[in-house]
Amino acid sequence: MPWVRLHGIKDYLDMVKILERYPKVHQTFNLVPSLIEQLEDYGKRNIKDKFLELSYKRACELSKPEQDFLLENFFKINISTVIAIFPRYYELYFKHLAKKEFSTQDFLDLQVWFNLAWLDPSFRQTAELDNLVKKARYFSEEEKCLVLDKQAEILEDVIPIYKQFSERGQIELTTNPYYHPILPLLYSTNLAREANPKTRLPKITFAYPQDCQAQIEGAVDFHKQRFGAAPEGMWPSEESVCEHILTYIIQAGIKWIVTDEAILFKSLKSKKRDPHLLYQSYLLKRKEGDLNIVFRDRNLSDLIGFVYYSWKAKDAADDFIRHLKNISDAFKGKDILVTIAMDGENAWEYYPNDGHDFLDSLYQRLSESEFVRMVTISEYLRLQPAKPEIKRLAAGSWIYANFGKWMDNPYKAKAWDYLAQARKELQDLVEQGVAIDPLAWKQMYIAEGSDWFWWYGEDHGDFDRLFRMHLSNFYTLIRKDPPEYLKKPLTP
Repeated sequence: MPWVRLHGIKDYLDMVKILERYPKVHQTFNLVPSLIEQLEDYGKRNIKDKFLELSYKRACELSKPEQDFLLENFFKINISTVIAIFPRYYELYFKHLAKKEFSTQDFLDLQVWFNLAWLDPSFRQTAELDNLVKKARYFSEEEKCLVLDKQAEILEDVIPIYKQFSERGQIELTTNPYYHPILPLLYSTNLAREANPKTRLPKITFAYPQDCQAQIEGAVDFHKQRFGAAPEGMWPSEESVCEHILTYIIQAGIKWIVTDEAILFKSLKSKKRDPHLLYQSYLLKRKEGDLNIVFRDRNLSDLIGFVYYSWKAKDAADDFIRHLKNISDAFKGKDILVTIAMDGENAWEYYPNDGHDFLDSLYQRLSESEFVRMVTISEYLRLQPAKPEIKRLAAGSWIYANFGKWMDNPYKAKAWDYLAQARKELQDLVEQGVAIDPLAWKQMYIAEGSDWFWWYGEDHGDFDRLFRMHLSNFYTLIRKDPPEYLKKPLTP
């Protein structure tokens, strides 16, 4: 799949570089270890995804199935905010809709435009790429390679730039459990019932707390290797938390975590949304040690993620500042923490100019504000150590404060059954004292990732194919034949 590469060239680098213009803006960025691995592989030119392979292939050599793949997939970017602003790309889009035959030059132009349009606008402003945008059509194979080489250069820069901004203190870097699993469900799939008693459970209980520990500790070690210091904070995948996983987070040396406001209100048994409870950090005092926790303002976070893209940039920034001023006025000058936490890349495709106009307006207003100071979470905790305590953390995620997105349909449940059967094979070998290939462990941890279960039942065949491929690889690595059921799609 191409999404690490494409979001890497569109979002990951410019989200940090924009802060050069706004030194007062301090931010926290979460980087998943498995994402970093992929970015590094792209930067070293070690791997290609199918989209990239077919981008490099000369247009005159594309087979009919490969041409069909381009037509099906090379318009996968926002139509109104991206494709429509480039007349030639828009022309190709309508030609495809009309089912008109593409010439070799059409396919070559499509290869270039798909890869050019995904680049962040700031990168397209360089002289070489700006000339291609202005040329618009009749691209050559050499010009196509120029765009693809530029992508690799951008991906190569991502991690060094994050490290640079972290070392200068303007950003804080946090980590995820290594392969982005839903930690409470690794501890036990039965915990889904703690968050929602009516949740459908798989037939076989998956319960491997040691995998929670491995995914957390592996992430912390990897972060140390890449950035020279352990992370103070952790974003539990999909803000999924429960009381049971806190032990492993504390033991790994993590100082704070973040989750959704709904978990706070469930934990405190508050029947209504209470801002006086929300705008502060909390302490989780446990026998293993202390852990701080902050809760995101869902409303403000979702305004950026899902609403403001349809507004004029200045109006959206003004509205956001108004919300902050109302909160400040309500607390009459008290020092409070408003936590904005959201998916780092998916929103900007829906914004004009990839969100630059909005972010520039917002960061300028925040920089000039007399009542707001932007800080990283660790900066805040050093200034204002958490005092109120939460005795027991409720189980849930950012989605409806439960785990239904990864559990609650028959296809998701069956995928958990497949995973549980494979994990039992591994556990049997451990208990027998059999030496296990480290790649088998890695393959298992990959299969524990959240996205396989997210998409089951929602007609994403690629994820089904990849999940079964990973499990099949796992069986091969432990020298067993993959079960027959892994050869057939899990979903009809």
